Formats: sequence, C-alpha cells, structure tokens
Amino acid sequence: MKLTSLPQELSVYKIADLKTIDLTQQPLFIGVTDEEISVVSSTESVPANTIEREDGWKGFKIDGVLDFSLVGILAKIASLLADASISIFAVSTYNTDYILVKADKYDAAVTALCEAGYTVA
Repeated sequence: MKLTSLPQELSVYKIADLKTIDLTQQPLFIGVTDEEISVVSSTESVPANTIEREDGWKGFKIDGVLDFSLVGILAKIASLLADASISIFAVSTYNTDYILVKADKYDAAVTALCEAGYTVA
C-alpha cells in the first residue's frame, strides 16, 4: 500500500467561530460537535485566535479511494506505529484516511511503515 507524505507542517486546534477559517486552504479538516470546533490545517494558516492549539504534526495520506467494505486498513497502520511507540492523530474523509504523527517522530514512522512493506512517497 502506498502513502503520500504531506509536505506542510500541520496544527490541530480548537476555535470558537468558523468565520476565522480560510475554507479554501488544503488540507483542511473540520469537526463540529456540541462541545467544540476542532480543525486540522497547515500551521501557517492557523488563525491568531484559537482556544487551544498543538503544532508540530506531519501527515500521511493513504493513496487511492478506499472502499467502505475494506476492513482494518487504518487499524493496521495505527497498530504498526503504536508498536514503534508512535502516537497518531487520524482523520478520515469519504475517499481515504490521513495519519498524523508528531514531527519529531516522522522519520521513525517512515522507517516503521517501510519496514512493514508500505511505500511512502
């Protein structure tokens, strides 16, 4: 399976109002619940007024469109990285999954994935 490394550094943060977000930026992941508005975007695009913020993430995208009947793709990657003591932050879209790791663990994540037979571009 092939993964593509996202080139930009990413941040995970909470905001009070979606009006502060540039909705044209990519990548951009927004989760809205009754408790919070969480956002993942490039660090350079984070608005000044956040409630909480964590910088220093790098991301991988699973290439291709994943059929909903496929089982365990994200779980296998999460388990593999957990075995290497690497925490993840996962985001799923309709087409695929994205796996974020802290930037200081990025090289170790690439090594673990490649040793397990994944291709990281």
